[in-house]
Amino acid sequence: MNLKKTALHDVHVNLGARMVEFAGFRMPIQYHSIRDEHRRVRETVGVFDVSHMGEIIIKGTKALDMVQKITINDASKLEVGQVQYSAMCYENGGIVDDLLVYRFPEHYMLVVNAANKDKDYRWILKNKIDGCEVIDKSDEITQLAVQGKKAESTLQKLTRVDLGSVKYYRFVEDELAGAPMIISRTGYTGEPGFELYFENKYAADVWNKVMEAGKEFDIEPIGLGARDSLRLEKKMCLYGNDIDETTNPIEAGLSWITKLDKGDFIGREAILKVKEEGPKRKLVAIIMEGQGFPRHGYKIFKGEKEVGYVTSGTVSPILNQGIAMGYVAAEFAKVGTELEIDIRGRRVPAKIIKPPFV
Repeated sequence: MNLKKTALHDVHVNLGARMVEFAGFRMPIQYHSIRDEHRRVRETVGVFDVSHMGEIIIKGTKALDMVQKITINDASKLEVGQVQYSAMCYENGGIVDDLLVYRFPEHYMLVVNAANKDKDYRWILKNKIDGCEVIDKSDEITQLAVQGKKAESTLQKLTRVDLGSVKYYRFVEDELAGAPMIISRTGYTGEPGFELYFENKYAADVWNKVMEAGKEFDIEPIGLGARDSLRLEKKMCLYGNDIDETTNPIEAGLSWITKLDKGDFIGREAILKVKEEGPKRKLVAIIMEGQGFPRHGYKIFKGEKEVGYVTSGTVSPILNQGIAMGYVAAEFAKVGTELEIDIRGRRVPAKIIKPPFV
């Protein structure tokens, strides 16, 4: 298989990263210990290369109409410089992908999951309306996520922008580390931080300057392994695990981004039906009360009754306890419900909690 490489591929290799195939790319899963990288982000600051993510531009006189048609949140509420968490659904309410919508003065940018980029692009083109243009810019853009309590202090050294004035889920277009870029206060770790979008030609220089600026905070490069455990501690969904084409936004706990009153959009009727009838299952946060590593696909029991399955699981580096997300039958989805997870033939006690875990 011919794997793609980000503009920072050689940097990762030179740092001794363990490289793996992910979403068609050769990506760093870890540089040393996933647990230590995880803690670095929680304690000070870390840098992720997330250039495998997709960036799709929608522009033209009907750009807003197009975004409204294909996404479930209400993009008409966005101000210029604002970001919105949203999703695209099929007609049956199944999720095509979850994504971010960026509003610029003359266009919108959808930031989509790496593994779904080509599928998403085809879906958008299939549903394109007259009066708008769709452009896939993914291969031209490097994206860095600088995450942690010291992310702002690190990046402030490199830009004239007052980063403290950039609110959560807002962005500015300016220079940082000598490169023109989008500076966005977003992320996938639950920590304060920024995501930076810029042309590939600046990649190595920006990386080096960010690493130098964060040296006093013991900044480290962070791989996809810690990215996964960080997002799970905050109960952030991962497409392909917690949500996919078989899940409806209501059962996935995404009713807060599903604006059924905004007008028609793809999947609205199917989602409305689930909301009115009530979901048969719900995505819940589960903490292990016994020793065990819950993994994707493990069965969940209430007494002798199988009531669901794990979608994502790990041992939390912060709690030193097994944590998981999973779907359980709606009648067993209440916070505080005692359950058991079958871990290789051994039933381990667990309990539903109110997220996040950390």
